[in-house]
Parts: sequence; structure tokens; C-alpha cells
Amino acid sequence: MKRSNAESTVSGSSTLRLAPILAALGKRIKQCWHAADKSQETLACEARVDRTYISSIERGIANPSVETLANICYALNVTLAELFAPMGDVSIAPTGARRANTATPPRIKLL
Repeated sequence: MKRSNAESTVSGSSTLRLAPILAALGKRIKQCWHAADKSQETLACEARVDRTYISSIERGIANPSVETLANICYALNVTLAELFAPMGDVSIAPTGARRANTATPPRIKLL
């Protein structure tokens, strides 16, 4: 079965629908570090995040904070506006998918 660009398998168990903006952001960050002639490892070190997190962002499965994006932009010598500018045609409409709230306590049945 062929997956669209907006789908990915996480831990080999299920298919997760990714937001198009996250996929586009990851692609853009990869373009920027290639253009800056940096490695993924160097970018991660300069942005003060783990290399695997940069990889997750590039694959569209991580949703970085604004602070993390600012650190990445600083390391790449680009502004946030420059990072997002080429993504003007990407849909920002909600995907309809929501994360499960793991902080919700389990329901307990009273006997």
C-alpha cells in the first residue's frame, strides 16, 4: 500500500496522518541546512537539540516549539519569516486528528 506524503508509520504499528505544514516545515529545514553547508549533527548541536529531534522534524512527525524553531533559525542564519515564506501555499487547515491526552486519569468504576 502506497502512503501519501501526509502519512507515516510510527513504530511500525499504525498509520498517523501528519499535518501538511509539519511535512513542509521539515522539508524546508532540510533545504536550509543543506544550503548552509551544515550537517544534521552540526545543526542539532548549534540549535541545542538532539540530532534525532531534527530528524523527526524533517520527517514531519515532531511539532517543534517556537523557541526551538528560533534556535534552528539562528543556527541557520535565517529568520522565522524566511523559514516559513516558501510555505505560503501549504494548507494550514486542521487535519481533524487530535492527540490523546495522556494526562487524563483512568475512569474508576465504583462498586
